[in-house]
Amino acid sequence: MRYLAAAKLVWFLALLLPGVAIVSLSVGTVSIPWSQIIQTLLASIVGIEATQTSSIVLDIRLPRILLALLVGAVLAVLGAVMQGLFRNPLADPSLIGVSGGASVGASLVIVLVGGTVASPLAGLSLISFGAFIGGVISTLVVYRVATSGIGTSVTTMLLAGIAIGAIAGAFNSLLSYFSDNQMLRQISVWQMGNLGGANWLKVSIMLAVAAVLVAVLPGQAKSLNALLLGESEARHLGVDVQKIKQKLIFLTALGVGVSVALAGLIGFVGLIIPHMVRLLIGPDHRWLLPATALAGASLLMIADSIARIVVLPAELPTGILTALLGAPFFIGLLIRQRGEF
Repeated sequence: MRYLAAAKLVWFLALLLPGVAIVSLSVGTVSIPWSQIIQTLLASIVGIEATQTSSIVLDIRLPRILLALLVGAVLAVLGAVMQGLFRNPLADPSLIGVSGGASVGASLVIVLVGGTVASPLAGLSLISFGAFIGGVISTLVVYRVATSGIGTSVTTMLLAGIAIGAIAGAFNSLLSYFSDNQMLRQISVWQMGNLGGANWLKVSIMLAVAAVLVAVLPGQAKSLNALLLGESEARHLGVDVQKIKQKLIFLTALGVGVSVALAGLIGFVGLIIPHMVRLLIGPDHRWLLPATALAGASLLMIADSIARIVVLPAELPTGILTALLGAPFFIGLLIRQRGEF
């Protein structure tokens, strides 16, 4: 019965995703009817000459929506991975320090060079490179602290991640203190999370990362299920626990680091989506991973759509919307769980 419910949820989310994408394409400063959206997409496939509507849809909104889809899916599925690895439903991908490190890296670039120096790749800001490098460095530090001759301790990793997050927060405050008004605004806007700078290069990079996760993570589902029983039990079941930890930590650092570098800090997606899906279909990662990816993609597209229309003609940073929508919902889940015990 549980497998049937899980399969139904995955199919429902898979069918919901294109509908959410079409609706998201239609909303914004300029409202475009759904029929015209579909007509524009079909026209682009057969190579009909571009119009003003097709430029809005294909050059501005479509890259943004695809980036939201990919970032949401990656953050959600890696949240499920981290919750399985730490055996804690309140874990999220930022626990290994990657978000804090990325924030420091981006802030350093903004303060030292103003983010205006040309990056090695046209279409990517130097801030994105700084964020990715900062995320990688902080993850390596956390992993090194948590690893000894007998393996990697997830408890130590959790504590080290919290410590790195605190240090990153202190560095960000220090950098903000020495920033001028323009730099301070840049730092604040970046840390709020924003998909407004989406372009096809960012979508391509995010798609490559998502493809790696799709290729590797389904094969780790059984190992994650075994880890839910405990590390000793997983070893007795034939799981190479240390190798699995290394692989999952590397994939999480890669996915979250690239997501944060391209879209800024977007919270709660990696926390509430896996938790919510687990309540619906249980902890079996064979179903949990695809369901969380689909749900995360839809959630971030919905949040980004609301962010584009709630304060017209301006746009609200997407990270603010995910926090405003996610935090109360998550508190409600916690209250509901408390009432069950």
